[in-house]
Amino acid sequence: MRFTISQWQWEDLPIVQKLNQGREVEPQWAWTEASVWTERMLATLERGIKGGKWFSLIDKVWKMENLESAVKKVAQGKSKKKADGKRCRRYAERSPRRLPILQEKLKNGKYQPEPVQRVWIPKPGSKELRPLGISPVEDRVVQMALRNVIEPIFEYKFAEHSYGFRPKRGAKDALRRVVHLLQKGKSWVVDADIKGYFDNIPQDQLLERLSEHISDGACWN
Repeated sequence: MRFTISQWQWEDLPIVQKLNQGREVEPQWAWTEASVWTERMLATLERGIKGGKWFSLIDKVWKMENLESAVKKVAQGKSKKKADGKRCRRYAERSPRRLPILQEKLKNGKYQPEPVQRVWIPKPGSKELRPLGISPVEDRVVQMALRNVIEPIFEYKFAEHSYGFRPKRGAKDALRRVVHLLQKGKSWVVDADIKGYFDNIPQDQLLERLSEHISDGACWN
């Protein structure tokens, strides 16, 4: 077994401590995956990579340490009582024998994601229901491993005052920004929404934008 401490003892460690072991990085990068983003890579990210593109990242996706970290993140905080939590924790417990098989599939291009389970959940402030896609646990592990690799590349380029679904940012940060602008005398708010956004993203255009920063056909095929 590769883990040096038990799976659930690991959950008790602060997330920054888990991800930052063995590195000396600036606080703003403490959340990045240590097995992928070395001090040298982060320095390159800040300096700007030659040609503006990152090449051959897929080997970092299937790196065993990254897959192990992805499992821990997927299982972390999951309820022991709920069905999905049980599945995540069960996968984590069996990961020492499952991850090598997954790694081999990723290396050989034989990995194929399973269909997503569609469920409908209440939409806050409305009588409508909104769709939610629940991926199988192993697919979530692969998604997390890929996220560990590519998220810093795009996080570095995102707008300063964008707060949704970003590391170390959240609703409270957005509220503080609103208060700051109100105190400066700003009084206009523009509210815009795209209905069914995630169901209607033009994937070809999205992949084209991604390819402006990452050149690794194996990641997208």
